Amino acid sequence: MSEREAAEDPGRALVSASGETEERALEAALRPKNLDDFVGQKRVRKQLSLVLEASRLRGSSADHVLLSGPPGLGKTTLAMIIAAEMNAPLRISSGPAIQHAGDLAAILSSLTEGEVLFLDEIHRMSRPAEEMLYMAMEDYRVDIVVGKGAGATAIPLELPPFTLVGATTRAGLLPGPLRDRFGFTGHLEFYSEEELQLVLRRSAALLDLKLSAGGFAEIAGRSRGTPRIANRLLRRVRDWALVHGLSTIEASHASAALEMYEIDAKGLDRLDRSVLQALIGKFNGGPVGLSTLAIAVGEEMETVETVAEPFLVREGLLGRTPRGRIAMPAAWQHLGLPLPEGASAVQFPALFDSLESEEEVAETEPEWFHRS
Repeated sequence: MSEREAAEDPGRALVSASGETEERALEAALRPKNLDDFVGQKRVRKQLSLVLEASRLRGSSADHVLLSGPPGLGKTTLAMIIAAEMNAPLRISSGPAIQHAGDLAAILSSLTEGEVLFLDEIHRMSRPAEEMLYMAMEDYRVDIVVGKGAGATAIPLELPPFTLVGATTRAGLLPGPLRDRFGFTGHLEFYSEEELQLVLRRSAALLDLKLSAGGFAEIAGRSRGTPRIANRLLRRVRDWALVHGLSTIEASHASAALEMYEIDAKGLDRLDRSVLQALIGKFNGGPVGLSTLAIAVGEEMETVETVAEPFLVREGLLGRTPRGRIAMPAAWQHLGLPLPEGASAVQFPALFDSLESEEEVAETEPEWFHRS
């Protein structure tokens, strides 16, 4: 930003100057650089190490790799590690950025031999680009169409051998022909608290922070099984300790810092608690439809469904039924509220727990359900 722009809009200068750059630098510094430093995901790490070692022994590019799993578990980091382990350059793009076959052709035609191409959210790539990618992955060739109509000509373009690393949070949305062309598929799981503590210890050493064992455990327990969240909370605890002049962060310090940021002992944030409080306080535990619940907490349906619900369901605090969302007994206990009489009556058969949305109910509800 120029000095003139900064003078005209000082608020913008504050946001865009050193603070954001420092956060990005810290994010990059905390990423492991090789598989030995990568914590957790033992099964995927072991399998991927074998794939890369075999490729090095053959002297060829590694097989195409598909990484799936929830956000924040290390898919981008593993892509960077693959490039580093193969001593190859890395090209980064994303599915939403490739909306036309020409966009993909421009990227592929500029790849060098052995280069690693990382496509994040690969399931969001356009269909014409997907179909071009089939041939590129299998035959290292793409056809460039020149002209239109009867005079159109397809010019084959040979590509150097390369490694495609695709990352997706929704593997089910990938078409079968694309998924089958990956030589290795790894699914990343949520981390245990012990693994998160190892992640935090490594990050604390890089940030030159001193934490007690209780401090690490306190942050790990509130990190929702996700290293990205653990590192973010660690930086916020670091800020709190810096302001309060602490040299060593104890469990009580970490707890006080995270409570200030509205992260409770189970890792629930303001939105999570708002959903549970609305569900219990306004609808007596449910069932209530997603749209009604979203209005009650003042959020969009997509925000409640994609941001809050996955963790609440995974922790057994919220359930999905044909008639809507319900608060599970653990939710009442977590909020310190007594279970209402006949609480078991609001629990629907486990048969329906797999239903994801009310739209599916019309086709799947048995007749007896309506009579009840």
